Amino acid sequence: MATTVKDRGPVPDGGGPSAGPDAMRKSVGVGAVVVIAASSTAATTSIGIGLGLMAGVVGLHLPAIMLLAFLPVLGIASGYGRLNRVEPDAGSSYRWVGKTLNPWLGFLTGWVNIVTTVVFMAYTTTVTGSAIIQLVGKAGLHALPGVALDPDSSLQCTLIGMLVLLTATVVAVRGLDLAAKLQKYLLVFEYAVLIAFCGYGLFAGDQPFSLSWYDPFEIPSTAALAQGMVLAVFCYWGFESVFSVGEEVHDPKDATRGGFLSLLLMLGLFLFAGTAFQRVLPIDELADNGATGLAYFAEKLADQPLAALPLVALTFSAAASLQAAVIPTARGTYAMGRDGTLGRVWTRLHPRHRTPAAGTWLITGISLALAGLSLAIPTVTELITATVNAIGIVVALYYALVAIASAVRFRHLLREDLAEGLKAVVAPLLGAVVLLLVGGYLAWTFYDSTDHFELAAHNGWFELTVPVLMIASGLVAAAWSRWVRRSAYFAGATDRAAAGPAGPAETEPATAA
Repeated sequence: MATTVKDRGPVPDGGGPSAGPDAMRKSVGVGAVVVIAASSTAATTSIGIGLGLMAGVVGLHLPAIMLLAFLPVLGIASGYGRLNRVEPDAGSSYRWVGKTLNPWLGFLTGWVNIVTTVVFMAYTTTVTGSAIIQLVGKAGLHALPGVALDPDSSLQCTLIGMLVLLTATVVAVRGLDLAAKLQKYLLVFEYAVLIAFCGYGLFAGDQPFSLSWYDPFEIPSTAALAQGMVLAVFCYWGFESVFSVGEEVHDPKDATRGGFLSLLLMLGLFLFAGTAFQRVLPIDELADNGATGLAYFAEKLADQPLAALPLVALTFSAAASLQAAVIPTARGTYAMGRDGTLGRVWTRLHPRHRTPAAGTWLITGISLALAGLSLAIPTVTELITATVNAIGIVVALYYALVAIASAVRFRHLLREDLAEGLKAVVAPLLGAVVLLLVGGYLAWTFYDSTDHFELAAHNGWFELTVPVLMIASGLVAAAWSRWVRRSAYFAGATDRAAAGPAGPAETEPATAA
C-alpha cells in the first residue's frame, strides 16, 4: 500500500524519492546550493552581455526594469519554495505541475524547461568562446595561422566554446560537491572583479546620475516595457535550479534558502551594475556594444592589463553557467525517465558518483549539435538577441504554471494561515499573472511587427516561431509518452513510492494509504 506526500511539511530524511539503492547521493548543503543557483543565473554574464541589450530597449532605465522584474519572480520563487518544502524532487516543476494541475501540463513544463536550458547552453557555448577570443585579443593574439580571430564570429566562438562545455560536463558528472567547490572559487573572483569595477565606475563616471533611472513609469513604451521585462526575467532565470537538486541536499529547506539568497544577491548585483554602467557609458555607447558591453565598460575605466580582468570574470561566469545548466537539466530528465515519460537511458547513474551521467552527456551532445545548427545566425550579437527573447517567453510560461500549481495546491492556507497563504497562494498567483501578460504581449508584438518570415534575429515571426516550436515539440513528446510509452505518469501515478525508479512497464497507479 503506497504512501503519499503530505502538504503540511517536508519529506522526512530517508523517505520519498531519495530512499533506496538507486537514489542519488545527498552531498551538498545550503552553501553549495547558493553557489549552484548563483552560477546558474550567471550574473556576470547577464551583466556583461544583457545590460547592453536591455539598454537598447528601455534606455536609461536598467535599474528600474531589473527591480520591476524582480517582483513577479520573487512571487514565483515563493511558490517554488513552498512546493519544495512538502515534496523535494529531482523533477521539481515537472512533478509539481503534473500532480497538482494536469499530467500533460506537467510534462510540458518539464519538457520546455529542458529545451530552454539546452538552447541556453548552445548559445552560452558561443558566448564563452567570444569571451575567450576577446581575452586572448587583449593579450595580443589576434590571429591564428590563416585565420583572423573575431569575437563576433559565430563559427569561431562556437568551436572554442564547445571545448569548454565538454570540460564542464566532465566535472558535472563527477558530482555536485566538486562542481560546487569549483564554482565557488570562480564566483568569488567574478564578484570581486565586478564589484570593484562597478564601485569605481559609480564615482569615476561622468554621466549625471538621475533618480529617473529607477522609475519604471518613464520607460518609453508598453512594448519596451514588455520586452525589457522578458529580458530581465531571463537574467533572473536559473534560481530554480536549486530545486532540481532537492534529492541531493542534506535538508530540503536548504534548497529553498539557497534559491531566495541567490535571488537577493542577483537583485543587488543587477541594480549596482546597472547604475554603474549608466554612470560611465552614454546610452548609445551602452546599447551599441551589446555582447561586448562589459569589455567596453572596463576599457573606459582602466588600462590594460587591468581592463582585461572583467573579461576573465565573464569567461569564468559563462563557463560556470554551462556546468550549472547541465546539472539541473540532467536531474529533470532523470526524474522524467524514472516516471517512464522519457527513456530508461536517462535514469542511468554513475556507478561511483551516483550522478545521472548518461543524461548529462546526452544533454551536452544535444547542446553541441544545436550550437552547430545556430551557426545559421552569423553574428554572436544577433544569436543572443534571438535566443534570449525566445527563452524569456517560454520561461514566463513555465514559471507561471508552477506558480498556479502552488496557488491551487495550498489554497487551503488562505483559510487556515493567512500569512502562509499570502506567500504560497497570492504572491505566486500575482507573479504568474504578470508574467503571462508580459509574455503574451511580447508574443503579439513579434507577430504584429512584420508580414513575412525570415531567418533573422530581427524578424518578429522568426522570434515567435522559436518558442512556438519549443512548446509544440513538448506536446508531441507528451503524446508519444502517453500513447506509445504508456507512461503511468499520465494515469496519475505521481507517487514515487508507487512509481519508483522503474520503467513504465513496472509501475502501477498509487493507491490511498
